[in-house]
Amino acid sequence: MLRDLFPRTHDHYEGSRFAGDLEAFAEWLRAVGYSRPSAHRHVYRLDQALGHGNGIQPGGTFCEADLHAAFTSRRGSRPDRSTQRAFTRFLAAVGRLKAAEPTDFVDVSCRHYLRHLSEARGLDGATIQQHRSTVADFLARGLPQGRELSAASAADVEGYVQLRSTEVKRQTLQHIVAHLRSFLRYCGDHGETARGLDRIDTPRTYRGEQPPRALDWTLVRRLLASVDRSSGEGWRDYVILHLMAYYGLRPCEVCSLTLDSIDWSARTLRVEQRKTHSVLVLPLADRTVRLLRRYLDEGRPGTRRPELFLRTRSPAGAMTHHSVGDLFHKRARQSGLPLRGASSYSLRHAFAMRLLRRGVGVKAIGDLLGHHSLDSTCAYLRIDVDMLRTVALPVPTPTAL
Repeated sequence: MLRDLFPRTHDHYEGSRFAGDLEAFAEWLRAVGYSRPSAHRHVYRLDQALGHGNGIQPGGTFCEADLHAAFTSRRGSRPDRSTQRAFTRFLAAVGRLKAAEPTDFVDVSCRHYLRHLSEARGLDGATIQQHRSTVADFLARGLPQGRELSAASAADVEGYVQLRSTEVKRQTLQHIVAHLRSFLRYCGDHGETARGLDRIDTPRTYRGEQPPRALDWTLVRRLLASVDRSSGEGWRDYVILHLMAYYGLRPCEVCSLTLDSIDWSARTLRVEQRKTHSVLVLPLADRTVRLLRRYLDEGRPGTRRPELFLRTRSPAGAMTHHSVGDLFHKRARQSGLPLRGASSYSLRHAFAMRLLRRGVGVKAIGDLLGHHSLDSTCAYLRIDVDMLRTVALPVPTPTAL
């Protein structure tokens, strides 16, 4: 692999005492989807970092402190943090990254708690990460400087909840309080804090208090028309927004699409609805088929990965629902249209409202959106102001006595 990346200077890398590390790193980079130029750049930077590192042995294990020192030891140069992160992921993948030892009581407590969430409660990795984020923030900002976790009081907990209430909405604060309750209950049961700190009032939210935000269909079309399709990224973003607007797909459903999701002969799209764990087969319009073919020809990079939509930065891989939201905000900002407060879900809501105004039944709309209950679909009825005006009763006039 070193000969492929450095056809003229491979002798330098093969003669290095870290040649084995460089070769293994290069192979891993290409295997996980890094482009050849990106792999070339990362191997070049790693060679320089390892050459300036002290106490690093070829083929050995690394700790994060060693890596940080190696990538910041070159005078007058900017630390190559992207290469450091890539090399750290490589070491973790091959079992050569030494875990950092807990430095104090708080670190030990957090590690035990997160293991409890995984092994005892069986929570998903993404959910555990949310708990980790809340706990880390509470320990950093909820406790006075220098105070130990064992000395935490109800006033500290209340002060932290009040602080977060000024930063997030009530719906988000509900999740934060739930995370904090779970952590403090665990600590109380294991004698690490006083009992009863988990008795936290949670903010009240009500189903349907915030109706879905639907964009006017004219605004949706103007947003799609504003996307610059002169690049592969532009074609990818345009097709994603098109599928969300014309087929009502969720961001996670867009990310789960693969090349096999498209049946070209039957002209259908197979969608795995993650929220309801069901499969929906949608007929594709002629225009959508043309857009998908154009995207595959001009927008999608050549790779063996099965995902339909890939991120543009190395390594090549599947997009996440967060990246779909980011691309919506990016395109909305570039369009210059009045889309403040809108999100990628606004396209899904616009799709539902468009069907409703065309006379499609609520049950059929709910099936397309993947709703288990009609109550979820009926929320769209409350935002169609024009339709509500048609069923309003006249105001009675007082009769003369």
